[in-house]
Amino acid sequence: MIDLYDARPCELGEGPLWHPERQQAFWFDIKGRRLLSRDACGPLDWEIGEQASAAGWVDHDTLLIATETGLYRFGIASGERHLIAPLEADRPDTRSNDGRADPMGGFWIGTMGQDAAPRTGAIYRFHAGRLDRLFDEITIPNAICFAPDGRRAYYADTPRQRVWTVSLNAEGWPDGPSEVFIDLREAGLNPDGAVTDAEGALWVAQWGAGRVTRYLPDGRPDRMVDLPVGQVTCPCFTGPGLDRLIVTSAWEHLDPRNPEDGQTFALDPGIRGRPEPRVKLA
Repeated sequence: MIDLYDARPCELGEGPLWHPERQQAFWFDIKGRRLLSRDACGPLDWEIGEQASAAGWVDHDTLLIATETGLYRFGIASGERHLIAPLEADRPDTRSNDGRADPMGGFWIGTMGQDAAPRTGAIYRFHAGRLDRLFDEITIPNAICFAPDGRRAYYADTPRQRVWTVSLNAEGWPDGPSEVFIDLREAGLNPDGAVTDAEGALWVAQWGAGRVTRYLPDGRPDRMVDLPVGQVTCPCFTGPGLDRLIVTSAWEHLDPRNPEDGQTFALDPGIRGRPEPRVKLA
């Protein structure tokens, strides 16, 4: 059963994060330049002032958020942010997109062209106070997530309709070539955001198809969940038992729009997720 988690329509909803210490979900409306959340009192909303897309948790009161100009330390109570590392700040033609913390305390973040120009983006890793480029010539980076043991990463380039995987060393750095993990070209599907569950399977949002598909660690599709919108963007495991999945969506480029487009949904996936690791700033 699909439930409505949050009725606020996002032009481009993205980057849902479950903060395990606060037991609270956060997500972004990239085009709306805002961070959204909910608590026991109802909906919460922070104006960021620039496009922001992804987050990791640092401690109970602090997030690391990625924007079109940098990685910032963000105070949840105050709404104040302080620059940690510039992110293509000299490139007004690019912005941040998908990102996620890795099990070693690093944070992976992708960039892309403001107009999705082909292969103008990249994927970076922030670790121990340093930001390093891992992969370049990416058009729309998505599906950044990690195997439970932290020794394998996944990422997609949405227009190329493939998800790649790469092995990682004990410090979380790529130590071999990327290989195609899922090839969706023949099916005509577009991989968007993704998250791994407790069994190491990937839950991949499929932009334009209105669904989230679970892929086993060997790449085989296992199950599909249809949602009442066409442009689903990213899933995230939530709840005290990490047994609920919330999924963001977007109304960007849709004309006419359905009332549900851009809203955030919740469902029972039938399996538990994994707690998001803490981001280490130094």
